[in-house]
Amino acid sequence: MSPEEVVARLRSGMTIGIGGWGSRRKPMALVRALLRSDITDLTVVSYGGPDVGMLAAAGRIRKLVAAFVTLDSIPLEPHFRAARQRGAFELMEVDEAMFMWGLHAAANRLPFLPVRAGLGSDVMRVNPELRTVVSPYEDGETFVAMPALRLDAALVHVNRADRAGNGQYLGPDPYFDDLFCEAADTAYVSCERIVDPADGFGKDVVPQSLLVKRHAVTGVVETPNGAHGTSCAPDYDRDEAFQKLYATTPWPDFAARFLPRDGDEKQYQSAVQAWREEQK
Repeated sequence: MSPEEVVARLRSGMTIGIGGWGSRRKPMALVRALLRSDITDLTVVSYGGPDVGMLAAAGRIRKLVAAFVTLDSIPLEPHFRAARQRGAFELMEVDEAMFMWGLHAAANRLPFLPVRAGLGSDVMRVNPELRTVVSPYEDGETFVAMPALRLDAALVHVNRADRAGNGQYLGPDPYFDDLFCEAADTAYVSCERIVDPADGFGKDVVPQSLLVKRHAVTGVVETPNGAHGTSCAPDYDRDEAFQKLYATTPWPDFAARFLPRDGDEKQYQSAVQAWREEQK
């Protein structure tokens, strides 16, 4: 598929899960295609980075479910912060482990899972809708009942994939991309390169790197440099200079140059290259 074909299957009001972590291996080509569409009123579920910042700046988010929103080398995503400070959307902020178990619950088609994370913290105060459950066994321990983070669609990015939807990561961390896909009704995987199933993923690749399984994937998109300006190790690092530009530029100016509504991913990559030439 193309990024535009993926977005054509999405609708306003959906709950969209976005894989990756902070400013690392985010499916930015798919996010950029989403930004060029008219889709809005989204519930976004993400270990947030510039994906959340851009969607928040563009006014596309109705509700955000997140454990954090960071650019990593820039601790707090500035466009997210500005949108949150003006009350632009509803926020469900939970502990990182609670978030993970919410995805596990959805992947296993359970309404919730009991977790210890969140107890003794302000998570329960700022999320009054959360409930606790008591173990039915003799221990009688109290747990947070973390609700399932069920998704209408998931967007993730990996290093390699085949046309059947099997996805491979080559970097140091799988993050939770497999859970995002399994927690969703539909899942779209962008990748740096599609490999031929006849050739396989390489004889020197450990099976554990085959993270995303085809049974949980709806479509595959080949998007070289598709995670830019987040990292996609070992293919490329985070574009720190470009990230700084993004973080310090008013959103309308940034969007006008890099994300015009009549553009596409090729136009974006060309605009980034032109900016790099200017810096020289």
